[in-house]
Amino acid sequence: MLSVVGVIPARYGSSRLPGKPLVDLQGKPLLYHVFQRCLKARSLSRVLIATDDDRIHKAAREFGAEVVMTGREHRSGTDRIAEAVQDIDADLVINIQGDEPLIDFRAIDQVVQLLKEDDAADMVTLKAPIFSEEDLLNPNVVKVVTDERGYALYFSRAPIPFHRAKPQSFDDCYRHIGLYAYRRGFLMQFTKWTPSTLERMEDLEQLRALEHGARIKVGLTGASVFGIDTPEDLERIRKMMEGNSKLFEA
Repeated sequence: MLSVVGVIPARYGSSRLPGKPLVDLQGKPLLYHVFQRCLKARSLSRVLIATDDDRIHKAAREFGAEVVMTGREHRSGTDRIAEAVQDIDADLVINIQGDEPLIDFRAIDQVVQLLKEDDAADMVTLKAPIFSEEDLLNPNVVKVVTDERGYALYFSRAPIPFHRAKPQSFDDCYRHIGLYAYRRGFLMQFTKWTPSTLERMEDLEQLRALEHGARIKVGLTGASVFGIDTPEDLERIRKMMEGNSKLFEA
């Protein structure tokens, strides 16, 4: 049986929301809610928090998480994850965003299953339909285009694909869901590659994989995305969680 480890990278510094992993949500740190949701995923053999900050380490240990301290030099959460698992026996590694307290644990199980089923895929991620022109045009909503077999052709902050006959249409347009499953060997290779040209242009590290010829399988999901990047996002999540106990149980 394949060993699958889920890793939540967490750093204290954030230009728009300093100390984000430890901000209060319903009397608990944001990171606590992410961790608890991950524990519900049936596919994970182990869940780790990877951080370079003593405050996050202390808080995570207090709510019972396994924590791995990493270096401070990492450019991305993926680099931090690679260091965290370098001495851990795992076949598959799942990169779980640390700022999504309502992450759908079924999406975690989905990426794991897709990677197990597809020997040709180096990594797996997800997509969901775009339902508004606003999201299509929003550069913070990353779009993805796939081939007929479900492999990624390109990721972009631009509105792709372009409907020439219906310029305002968002039919058959998909947003990228930032959840990744990697084969361990590929993850280690990926983090050795230097940032690629398209990656730097779009500020999307998954383009590094495509530029090196890697195959990224993209599954379709109905999972919603409730990430927290700004104080406004935080207040929106707080309002969603107030008095809604089902959000904690899902």
